[in-house]
Amino acid sequence: MNTSPKTPLVSVIMNCRNAAKDLPSAMESVMAQTVQDFEIIFFDNCSTDASIAIAESFGEKVRIVQAASPLSLGMARNQALCHTQGDLIAFLDCDDLWRPTKLERQIACFANESVGLVTTDTRLLHGTREGGRLFAKTRPARGAVFGELLTRQWISMSSAMVRKKALDSIQESPGHWFDERLEVCEEADVFYRIAHDWALDYVESDLTLWRIHGKNTTFERFDAFANETLLIVDKLQKRFPDCQTTYASIFPKLINRASFQKAIALWKNGKAKEARTLVHSLPKTPKTRLFTLCTYLPPSCFTLAARLYFALPRFLRS
Repeated sequence: MNTSPKTPLVSVIMNCRNAAKDLPSAMESVMAQTVQDFEIIFFDNCSTDASIAIAESFGEKVRIVQAASPLSLGMARNQALCHTQGDLIAFLDCDDLWRPTKLERQIACFANESVGLVTTDTRLLHGTREGGRLFAKTRPARGAVFGELLTRQWISMSSAMVRKKALDSIQESPGHWFDERLEVCEEADVFYRIAHDWALDYVESDLTLWRIHGKNTTFERFDAFANETLLIVDKLQKRFPDCQTTYASIFPKLINRASFQKAIALWKNGKAKEARTLVHSLPKTPKTRLFTLCTYLPPSCFTLAARLYFALPRFLRS
């Protein structure tokens, strides 16, 4: 790893577009880290609010890069990565927060040279009120966990720290780590490709706080999730020949997941009957049964139903 005093060990990437409301607390949570050997690459994607001025106020650790025109998130992440100097890369969405020991505890995991990516437990944040932990009962797998990650993608972007060598090993072309065709699954696609060839590790503490609000993509873009899941399945099968045999039982599950996401999008768009028809073709699980009941509610209940869903025990969401 880098030991030069002029080169930071960790590059923290913050991709921003009009995040002035939550940005000060996010920046403060980085500045409060017990390890200070970091730089912040603040990539502003044509904000029209005070985001840049806020970032500038945090001093010399922040390097501001501005997009010339609005970019997709994948493109913005790629351009931000081009400016990093650290051997380790951490990501923080501008509405999320870190606990003070987040970087320190993740850095320690990279003493194992086979580890390419380290995550932490994540606690939900509703305004200023802390909610439940994502992994209070079901811990992520450690080690060579490509198959497990495909089955249950547990990595939140703001919890991830990645070895730069691991990122470079999965480039699809120079300067293209993230697939710029993807709008909502660009990070999952990167994590899958890393997990195929590198070990993953996990810090069992809620060192990341994920802010939940009405703009969370997870709750609003199920149609995009479905289409991009299918694209990723095709990509992985072509990139890794062993997927066709070693992981043959997993890919049908991913295709079923995409169909379920399409059903959710149909209900959200007022096509409840079509949603029920699609979900009835899937294996019967507590999740599909609960969703079928939801389709008899008006689409205006979608956001509430989505939030209640993520609050359910995991066995009801599998």
